[in-house]
Amino acid sequence: MSTGDDQHTVIIEKGHGTEIGAFLLGALVGAGIALLFAPATGADTQKRIREQARRLKDLTGDRVRGLRDDLGSRMSPARGVVEQGRRIAADARAELEDKLERSKAVYRAGIDAAREESMRQLQDSGGNGSSTDAS
Repeated sequence: MSTGDDQHTVIIEKGHGTEIGAFLLGALVGAGIALLFAPATGADTQKRIREQARRLKDLTGDRVRGLRDDLGSRMSPARGVVEQGRRIAADARAELEDKLERSKAVYRAGIDAAREESMRQLQDSGGNGSSTDAS
């Protein structure tokens, strides 16, 4: 029989930039191990470490510039779409406000026409009502 204690938990982690981090860590560890096991003098080893560090710095800089360029090229169209959406929303709002104002004007005109008609009917019935009462 199974109890509630037998439940398994699955955790899914999603990292950002893990490929670059793993690459850099691997390059650094690999360069360090290669230098430690290489038969060379201390000065030569230091020189090689500086060269490897410079190469790693250059490679990292190139990768970062590439990522910035890629991000910039993706952001430009997105900004255009957002701006276009704002313009469309502003146009739709202006059109809606215009329709609302026209609807209010039509409503007011209808109310005024109804009042005038009511007044006309009262005047007509008032004149007819007084002659009917006199009989």
